[in-house]
Amino acid sequence: MRNKLLWLVSLGFFMQTLDSTIVNTALPAMARDMGESPLHMHSVIVAYSLAMAVLIPASGWLADRFGTRRVFMSAIGLFVLGSVLCALSPNLNLLVAARVIQGLGGALLLPVGRLAVLRAFPREQFIRAISFVAIPGLVGPLIGPTLGGWMVEFASWHWIFWVNVPVGLIGLLASARYMPAGENMQPRSFDLTGYVMLAGGMALVSLAVESMASGGVRSASALIMMVFGLACLSGYWLHALRKPEPLFAPELFTVRTLRVGLLGNLFSRLGSSAMPFMTPLVLQVSLGYSPMHAGMMMLPTVIGSMLTKPLVTRVIHRFGYREVLVTNTWVLALLIASFSFISPDVPVPLLIAQLGIFGAVNSLQFSAMNTVTLKDLLPHFASSGNSLLSMVQMLAMGMGVAAAGAVLAAFQAHFGMATAGDTLWAFRGTFIMMGLLTLAATLLFTQLPRQEQAGGSTAGPEQHG
Repeated sequence: MRNKLLWLVSLGFFMQTLDSTIVNTALPAMARDMGESPLHMHSVIVAYSLAMAVLIPASGWLADRFGTRRVFMSAIGLFVLGSVLCALSPNLNLLVAARVIQGLGGALLLPVGRLAVLRAFPREQFIRAISFVAIPGLVGPLIGPTLGGWMVEFASWHWIFWVNVPVGLIGLLASARYMPAGENMQPRSFDLTGYVMLAGGMALVSLAVESMASGGVRSASALIMMVFGLACLSGYWLHALRKPEPLFAPELFTVRTLRVGLLGNLFSRLGSSAMPFMTPLVLQVSLGYSPMHAGMMMLPTVIGSMLTKPLVTRVIHRFGYREVLVTNTWVLALLIASFSFISPDVPVPLLIAQLGIFGAVNSLQFSAMNTVTLKDLLPHFASSGNSLLSMVQMLAMGMGVAAAGAVLAAFQAHFGMATAGDTLWAFRGTFIMMGLLTLAATLLFTQLPRQEQAGGSTAGPEQHG
């Protein structure tokens, strides 16, 4: 029964990670069908990531209150419903709304599934069990872009969503049989006021970033949303200081590595999270690649990431977290900016090498950031610290794509989009700006103590890089 539970949770994780990557190569085709510019399709990705970030903090409480089986099945149901609505969406606004529903389901799949594994397996077997669950997290990004490109080229973009329906139905049937009910847990009190302020603040700040480059009324509303968003986040912090059981206890932030790791995750992911969105887009819009060819060009990034994973522990033990993160962030920023040299004249083998190196450096960055964030937490803070890290990761992914979309729109207004060459210059400027945003994280990682070594756990969270 336990092994079947692992396969079930792996299926949910696979659905979530596949959907996070399969959409990227289909954006130009969606834009054509909906009469939109491909450069304005970033809201499709932002809506999904932001919905996940908003619901993740409540995932543990929901599982305790309603049981892991009910919540996990509800997550699959929401995900399938969102997928169907995405496939049926005739315009961008409805597609974005459907992606929100899909993201709410995706937000619960991994946290609740991992909680079920934690409760079903003894501690000495948990690491091996959760490592098995993590494998689909590598397979999803590996096949997602290519599968999405193939479906767009030989069928239509709608099939990247329809494919979730049979998989989801299998997951629902398996959940009813193999997922533990988990009904006997006594849920802690839920900080609804704090949750509303935190979720509202994240949503408003992200939407403000996305609207900044629109000009006119939307640009003015972006300023108002940013102010209200920052006010909500500040209000949550003041609320948490006096609340007996807040969502995230202020004592969490007394851990230096957690503070630096969370802020570093937020800022360094702004640039790297925009790359899966921008790279297939520039290849199709400016270089004339087919959807399938553009999807296949993302394989070197995933392969580079997978090949680097076994080296992470040795590198961190040899140099320590501070040196690795400061140096690697510089390299990552330069690599992102180096894509500004992309052009039709660049040899394909050189572009493949560039993408592979980016994947390797990005993988080292994510692994080091995740482990330094959690390694010094006390056991009773481990669960909330992990949820907080997951939330920040998803928020950074959404904000990174939103920022890239805003910058891209600004450069598009400057260079125009009459020809593919005009849009290429807009992409080049955006790659440089996203590299500079990534570089800002080096100022945060210098706050790690020099003597910080990888003495803690080097097995970071498996989700989201």
